[in-house]
Amino acid sequence: MNDVDYAPTGPKVLQLLALLLMRAGQVVDSETIIRELWAQHPPRSVRKTMQTYVYHLRQCIERNGLAGSDVLRTKSPGYVFKVDPEQIDVFTFRRMFRQGRDLMADGRPAEAARILRSALALWTGPAMSNVPCGPVLSAYAVDLAEQQHAARYLRIQAEIDAGQHRDLIAELRSLVTENPHDEGLHGQLMRALGLSGRRLEALEMYRELRAKLNEELGLEPCADLQRLQQELLSVGR
Repeated sequence: MNDVDYAPTGPKVLQLLALLLMRAGQVVDSETIIRELWAQHPPRSVRKTMQTYVYHLRQCIERNGLAGSDVLRTKSPGYVFKVDPEQIDVFTFRRMFRQGRDLMADGRPAEAARILRSALALWTGPAMSNVPCGPVLSAYAVDLAEQQHAARYLRIQAEIDAGQHRDLIAELRSLVTENPHDEGLHGQLMRALGLSGRRLEALEMYRELRAKLNEELGLEPCADLQRLQQELLSVGR
C-alpha cells in the first residue's frame, strides 16, 4: 500500500500476525498461538499476555486503516483473520504453482513457464526472513522454501520443453554453483547443454559431479542422471 511498511514493530505482535495470515480465514487455536510465541517456555500468565498481543495487533490494524474493525475476530477456540486469501502473496503463489503443474500435465509448457515465472516473481527473499519464528512458523518457512524450489525447477523444465534451453544455460550454471549437490539442477543443465549441441560439456559435467559425490558423500549420481548420461552417450554412437 503506497510502499509503506505497516507491519507491527513489536516482534511478538509481528509473529502473531504472520501466524494468523498463514491460516487466513481459518481459526487458529490459542494453544497453537502459545506454542508459536513461547515454544516450551510460556510465561505464567500466558493467556492474558497472548490477549494483550491480540489487542495490540487490533490497534495496529485500526490505527493504519488496513481493514475493517472486525478483521481479527475472536472465535473459539482461538482467533481468525478474516481476509481474502487472494490478498496474500503466498496463496496467490500456491494457486499459480498449481496452474503451472496442470498446464505441464496438459502438454502446454510455454503457458506453464509464463505462469510459473509470474508466481516466482512474487518472492522478494527467503520466507519469513523479517519475522521471528517459533516452531510453527519455522516449519511453515521450510515448507514454503521447498515449494519455491519445486516451482523454480518446474519453471526451468517448462522452458526447456518449450525450446528455450539455450537461454537457460547461464542461469543454470549459476544455480548449480550455488547448489553443488542438487542433482535435479545438474540434470537440467546437462539436458540444456545437450539440446544446445554441447554434449561433451554435459558429459564432462556428469563426470565432475560423480567425482564430487563419490569423494564427499560416498554416493553415485541418482538413477535419473545416470539415464541422462546414457542418453547423451548414445547420441554420439
